[in-house]
This record gives sequence, C-alpha cells and structure tokens, in this order.
Amino acid sequence: MRRRTMLAGAAATAAAAANLLPSGGFAQAKTQTVNLQLGWLASNNNIGEIVAKQMGYFEEEKLNVVIQPGGPSIDGVAIVASGRHEIGQVSSSPSLMLAASQKIPVKCFATVLQQHPYAFFSLEKKPIRKPQDMVGKKIGIQATGKILLSALLKKHGIPEKDVEVVVIGSDFAPLLTGQADAVSGWLTATTAIKALGQPPVTLRLWDAGVQLYALPLYATRDTIEKKPAMLAGFLRAMARGFEYTQKNPDKAVDLLVKEYPNFKRDDEIGGVKALLTFAFNENTRANGWGAFDPKIWQDQITLYDELKQFTAGAPKLDDVITMSILEATKDARAKIG
Repeated sequence: MRRRTMLAGAAATAAAAANLLPSGGFAQAKTQTVNLQLGWLASNNNIGEIVAKQMGYFEEEKLNVVIQPGGPSIDGVAIVASGRHEIGQVSSSPSLMLAASQKIPVKCFATVLQQHPYAFFSLEKKPIRKPQDMVGKKIGIQATGKILLSALLKKHGIPEKDVEVVVIGSDFAPLLTGQADAVSGWLTATTAIKALGQPPVTLRLWDAGVQLYALPLYATRDTIEKKPAMLAGFLRAMARGFEYTQKNPDKAVDLLVKEYPNFKRDDEIGGVKALLTFAFNENTRANGWGAFDPKIWQDQITLYDELKQFTAGAPKLDDVITMSILEATKDARAKIG
C-alpha cells in the first residue's frame, strides 16, 4: 500500500509539474503536435488561437498547437512549404498569391479577418489623408509590408521613386522623431497608437482601393490532401476561440495576457475589440467565422496582375485557395456577424 501510495503521489507531482511547463513545450498523450508558423511576432491578432489553446479547444481536437513566432528575418511561407511546420499564417493575402505564382505549393484554407486593418498613420501637423499626399514624403514601413505600399502606389499611379521608404519595426516612434512622415501598421496596434500621445490621421489600405484579406491560414497541398482531419480540427478549435472572444472580449484578453505577460491588458482590450470588427461581418454571419469569398481572392489576383506584381505570371485561383477545409467545418464554425 505504501509503494502504491508513493507511486500515486509521484504521478500527481509529475502531473502538477507538467502544468508548469512553458506553453507549447510538450504534447499530451494521444495528441498530435501541430506547429503554427506566424508571419510576425505574436500579438492580439492571435487572440483566437491563444483562447483555443488556453480553453482546451485544441486539446479537445487531440491537437497540441505550438505557436512559432515569425519576424523580419524569418520566411514563414518557406518554412511551411518545406514541411518543417504544418500550418502557417501570414499578415496579408498577397504573400500567398505571390507564392503560388512562384509555384510554391501552399494554399489558403481559411482567413481570420474579413477586411484588412492595415493603415498608414501620420500626424495632424503633416497629415497624409490620401495616397497622393505620400509624394515627397518618408513612409515608414515594416519589411513584410513593402508589397502593400507598392500596390497602393501603383493603384494610384504614383511612381515608387517619388516616395522615400524607411524600414521600421513594430513601434511608431519614427513618426514622433521625424524619421518618417507616416508609419504603417494595423488599427489593432493600440499600444503603438497610444504611444503617439495624440490621435493620428489614418489612411486605411482598404479605403484606398487595395482590398485584401488579413491573417490567412495556409498549408501545403500535401498537408491539405493527406491531413484534412487535422486541419479541420484546428479550424474548429480556432473558430471556437474567436466565438468565445466575440462573446467575452475582456476574459479573452485575460487569457492573452496570461500567455504573454508583457502585454498591457487595457491596451489589448482596445486592440481585440477593434480586431473583432474585422473578424465578423455579413459573410461570417452567413458562412461562419473563417470563411472567405473566392471572388474577392480572384479580384485580388486580377488587381496584382494589373499592377504587374507577378513576375512569373498570375496564379490560378485553385492554386491559391482551397474550400475543402471550410466545407468540412461549415456546421462547426459560429455564424456571427
């Protein structure tokens, strides 16, 4: 009896210790480890997957999801295409269109946001309210967002040589120091916006005519064909994460801050509430969170082809997206507008 009690105690101690392990460190028994490669560092944009992880939704799908951070020196699409990680998420849909045009075998299977919250921020003393105001100005932009600026300039017939590009990080300090006349970022970046100390002038990419999807989820053709159940389970769990967030934004942010203690709760609440306005609309009310419209994708391809962005030729729609995972989960993804 004493030996049995000792063994039981040891098992309990081990279980308790397991709960103290870093997030994503080890998979539980009978779960499949799935690596989600981000295109940038984790932020409130990843609230859905964090909630799904913290609430055990991924675990219910027998998945141990490990969130892999990206960054300016990390090519997430190449990592996923190589088979090193199973699922990827990029900030903007053009990355996947360009990959398809280069015959890189990855496809989008869902999109987190229905409209892109990307914008250019300037100050009232030197405002940039329309694309033409960028001429002769210094535009601060992250390396991964350069393609978005290029599309915007070409859409409005502005030669790239007429705009000075300054590569910046994730904060908006260059705007305050005069290093840039405008900086690019997301309307959900509430901490960076708040640090400006004044309401900025915003020029939203969507309103300027470049209408793209944000945070598309993608996988290789091989994964889509051979592991559809895994992708479906991942998408079901993530949809539940966003449904929970939509209904309980404050509690969801508590889970986000628990995962990333360096985040500022009050700022993230504002950011998440802004994010939700882009995550749900008429399309999600009809087709569920994560759904996308193939026509919007085709319009994007056509736009970028007209802007001569595809050096290897425009990709076919079927090489960029797949509807199969959305179809397999259509009854499990919350229909909220």
